[in-house]
Amino acid sequence: MPATDGLAEDLATLREAAREAGHLALEMRARVVDEAWEKTPGNPVTDGDLAVNTLLARRLGAARPRYGWLSEETVDDHSNRLNHRRTWVVDPIDGTRAYIKGTPDWCVGLAVVEDGVAVAGVIYEPVADRLYDARLGGGAWLNGNRIFVSSVAHLDDAFLIAARPPRSKNAPPSDEPKINFFEPKPGATLLRMAYVAIGAADGVVAIAQKSDWDLAPGAILIAEAGGRATTHLGEAFDFNREEPAQPSLLAAGKALHPLLMRRLEQMRSGQADSPERVSQAESRPEKEAMAEAPDTAKQLLHIVIGGELKDVTGVEFEDLANLDFVGAFPNYKAAYDAWKSAAQRTVDNAEMRYFILHAHKLLDPETGSHHSV
Repeated sequence: MPATDGLAEDLATLREAAREAGHLALEMRARVVDEAWEKTPGNPVTDGDLAVNTLLARRLGAARPRYGWLSEETVDDHSNRLNHRRTWVVDPIDGTRAYIKGTPDWCVGLAVVEDGVAVAGVIYEPVADRLYDARLGGGAWLNGNRIFVSSVAHLDDAFLIAARPPRSKNAPPSDEPKINFFEPKPGATLLRMAYVAIGAADGVVAIAQKSDWDLAPGAILIAEAGGRATTHLGEAFDFNREEPAQPSLLAAGKALHPLLMRRLEQMRSGQADSPERVSQAESRPEKEAMAEAPDTAKQLLHIVIGGELKDVTGVEFEDLANLDFVGAFPNYKAAYDAWKSAAQRTVDNAEMRYFILHAHKLLDPETGSHHSV
């Protein structure tokens, strides 16, 4: 069980650092809008992100030099965080696309993680000057006022932040509870979680891998506001592992959370399978393919592509012209490694997904022949 000693002081440090970082980001935004670049495909960064990261590293490092450090904008040094009791987890600017566009839905996200659990966190929304904060056992707050998740206990008329309301495959439309789509959807994952923590939205779903810095500040905020933040299978987040990422996000009040989880199970399996069964079914094809990959010199075509989906439960892309072509690979293992690296970059967009396309049947337009392997 994580300890609470020193957390009040840590939270005070986080509040001050977040406000200072937010003000710096606001000052720099006018100068960096035209200077953004992609550190990886589909993952923009600006001088503002880097300047804020430098400020926070100096500020938090000076306050707690014995804490580890994990930040989106710092090259990860495992030894710098895995060997420490507590670790700062930092997203200098969550919602960089919004920051670049000049819309207000971006924020600074900071957390303290201990034993895999977020124990203190701050989300600062600079444009609106809204500071959300929480620490283990201390409640959740917005600008000094106590906040709570909504008390919605049924799916009918729930407001959900997601690609679109979950829908089971087998039930007729008339039998489906009406779930409203929260608009406008914030560009930053942490703000989506903050809106759930204050009850402005009833839940948030992102069936896509998220980095620890996208979730840790929001996880403690929602927990202290009386809700639950887990994977879409109901698994607790385990932060600050060797790979600092979680498979998905489902956050809501404690009454609504299991109902959304069941709906997601039905949507993905066509029946009310248990989370364990769904998890096993999802992992089996990957493991089998890896095991069956031939150790030969045969060159089979595996293409890794990514793009923004119209619906996170399907494979229809919003715009084929904007697909991210990662590469073509001779075997599944090489493609899987490339897919894994690309998938880790989808930190700001739940609908951005990467896939492996096994192209083992080719059509020759000149001859009309189908070449199969």
